[in-house]
Amino acid sequence: MKITETKVFKGKNIYSLKKCISLEVDLEGYSETPSSVIEDFSNNLVNMLPELKTHRCGIDEEGGFVKRLYEGTYLAHICEHIIIALQNKLGVDVSYGKAREIEGDRYYVIFQYIYEKFALEAANLAIDIINALINKVPINYDERIKLLDKILKDEMMGPSTKSICKYAEKIGLPVIKLGKGDFYQIGYGKQGRIIEASIGSNTNCVGVDISCDKLLTKELLKIQNIPVAKGSKVNNIIDLLQAAEKIGYPVVLKPQFGNKGKGVILNIKNEKELLNAYSNLIKKYKDIIIEKYHKGKDYRVCMINYEVVAVSLRIPPYVVGNGKNTIKELIDILNSNPERGNDHENNLTKIKIDSEVINYIQEQGKSLNEVLEKNKKIFLRKNANLSTGGEAIDCTDIICEENKKICIRAAKALKLDICGIDICTEDISKPIIDKGYINGIIMEINAAPGLRMHLNPSKGKARDIGKHIVNMLYNNNPVNIPVVSITGTNGKTTTTRLISHTLQKMGYCTGMTSTDGIFINNEAIDIGDDTGFESARAVLLNPDVDVAVLETARGGIIRNGLAYDTADVAVITNIREDHLGVDGINTMEDLCFVKSLVGEAVKEDGYVVINAEDYWSNTILNRIKAQKIFFSIDANNEILLKNKSDSICVYVDNDEIIAINKNKRYKICHLNDVPITLKGKLKFNIENILAACSALIGLNVDYSMIRNGITSYQLNSKENLGRFNCHNVNGINIILDYGHNIDGYKAVLSSIKNLCTAKLYGVIGIPGDRKDDVAIKIGEISSEFLDYIIIKEDRCLRGRKRGEIAELIEKGVKQYSRNKKYEIILGEDEALTKAISLASKGDYIIVFYEKIDPLIKIIEGYKNENIELKA
Repeated sequence: MKITETKVFKGKNIYSLKKCISLEVDLEGYSETPSSVIEDFSNNLVNMLPELKTHRCGIDEEGGFVKRLYEGTYLAHICEHIIIALQNKLGVDVSYGKAREIEGDRYYVIFQYIYEKFALEAANLAIDIINALINKVPINYDERIKLLDKILKDEMMGPSTKSICKYAEKIGLPVIKLGKGDFYQIGYGKQGRIIEASIGSNTNCVGVDISCDKLLTKELLKIQNIPVAKGSKVNNIIDLLQAAEKIGYPVVLKPQFGNKGKGVILNIKNEKELLNAYSNLIKKYKDIIIEKYHKGKDYRVCMINYEVVAVSLRIPPYVVGNGKNTIKELIDILNSNPERGNDHENNLTKIKIDSEVINYIQEQGKSLNEVLEKNKKIFLRKNANLSTGGEAIDCTDIICEENKKICIRAAKALKLDICGIDICTEDISKPIIDKGYINGIIMEINAAPGLRMHLNPSKGKARDIGKHIVNMLYNNNPVNIPVVSITGTNGKTTTTRLISHTLQKMGYCTGMTSTDGIFINNEAIDIGDDTGFESARAVLLNPDVDVAVLETARGGIIRNGLAYDTADVAVITNIREDHLGVDGINTMEDLCFVKSLVGEAVKEDGYVVINAEDYWSNTILNRIKAQKIFFSIDANNEILLKNKSDSICVYVDNDEIIAINKNKRYKICHLNDVPITLKGKLKFNIENILAACSALIGLNVDYSMIRNGITSYQLNSKENLGRFNCHNVNGINIILDYGHNIDGYKAVLSSIKNLCTAKLYGVIGIPGDRKDDVAIKIGEISSEFLDYIIIKEDRCLRGRKRGEIAELIEKGVKQYSRNKKYEIILGEDEALTKAISLASKGDYIIVFYEKIDPLIKIIEGYKNENIELKA
């Protein structure tokens, strides 16, 4: 068994509303071999991975999967369960998976993930386990699990980041991971806020740098009359001894630039200890400071937006004797607590037995391998940092107001909106400055403070620091920008442009993706087919965007899933036959399933816009949980009438666009006032207008603003490029349109036929990835409506041979009419030039284009030359 292709979906996708990975695997001859006939396979697998016993599988009972395993199930299905079980084994809560046959030995294996690298490595291990069990070769399972565990620990969110992101998601704000590091963005567009652990998007970087310099921090605090330990920088041994003599023992040595208590040596009582400590410290750190040692308890005060939100008493790690175990054994017992992990992965950190621990135990007259007397308590370190094994007790409710005010002054001195202030005092409930007496000091101020001690203290009340940070980032009004997602078969681009245009007229900065590019307001930041995941992300991460208006095409959904979490409004313009046979989408039911994802990924209080006249769109209504807005050209449409009382409906009545909302009737405007409908003659653009109006109503846009938007949007190449763009070349009417499927051709050609009183010439063609019968049907439709046909082909053949699509279209032309006048000119530019040469004044030419720019250049060239045309 081997992996042949991997797809990572970073958002909702066609398989699940959760993040998934899809593997294409080759079973290498085992597609028809059940587990029950592979010798010892099932026993060995369950013994290796007992987590499989909890899987219920299709029979929905405890142990259901193992039961199927022994009865006989197939390798792709087994692989899916192994991947999930491996993730579960290391504490990652995932459960979704499925296996799908592609053909023969080729299968899809789809599974949920939270951490991408970790999940991919779990997939590799699952494949290796299956192959090892089949071939009866050993696998270094324990070592691979250790590797898997290491990858997980490197990739997973730290507790500080997790608390912030968790609260953001709780209140409906999306979270996007940025790059491979610890950066995340909360919210989209103008409401996006970037964090790095507990550093916020507005945290003062100068303040962060100052806080890293313990000496400068002390100087600034001292200027503000905030009590700090006396001390100075040490330049050499003579300077060290003189400073100690001046300060008076006991003293503290620490790095000038450091964190997590690393290198801090406390309670140095005499010159001998001082010289020894300095000689050890100078080997690791260049810049060292000496301070007066203050006896007292170690408190951490968490400041958010210059307010005290949490206080913890930090206690150094210790063990209590039982008269049986050595100190080392007691440490091992302490470390066996599941609450303790390596680094910051758990609520507490395991205690590493290093020279500092050994030396401190010896200072207390004990040794590591000595049995500790019953009830005898011995501390293992002098510092109380959680990162070195300390514990925390919540003291938020007892800190006195005087100490709160001092902490606020301290945070403001460094201009740090998020920080941790370390205070040494005997009792945080009593002022550290009391009537001129100093009862405590601020030891240091930490930017990017660890939040573990407050989130999950060993004793006392847990504090939701993430909530305070998110509220600060949003000035106590955490909201996201609106997201509108538009999908369907025909009309997506025009509907997207109409929505964006109207919102821009209202003064909003819109970020729009479409088949023509990415636009921030009217400025293109990319040109091309930008209807997929990465294009949408470009808008969602753009800090200028007030509203995201995203054209969301079938291909992007299938390949990468959705770039956003949930939309405020989704629009499904229609679902018609197109792209069948591509990307595994072979039937209309398959296509509906893909398109319905856009309707499913909508907020509970959001809206999904549905074309009431479109049969296939209405087949997915049961999949949509959000509120619905129905639109229809026909005011008497059955679905419209059925839903008028409890849904918003938008329709045409006596050539007027009407909206029914909460049983109130609103007239938006007359069709004659909407330029892109050509006074109501372009039915397909009436549908696009109705879809856009519906979406704007879903965004709660005022009806007068909607009218202003749709009546000012022009049918030209500036505002609606490539969609029924009309050009006049010295009396010849040339229309450029991006129709590329059966319904698109019917809509455009029937509309032109209503406008045209003379001859109608057509330059026709479709992309090469359409089915043969679609190409033939395009020929038939063209033969029905056009007086003269020129068949061309796209430059990009999409897997076809040159001339192949043209031959199929020609077949359709002939099938409809043997007498139809036509010719084949494969080049699009040459085909248009030939059509112009054939046409007379008053005639119409329709070009279903692939590349519009070269055609516009040809048209402009004819206009400039002012060539005399046939009368």
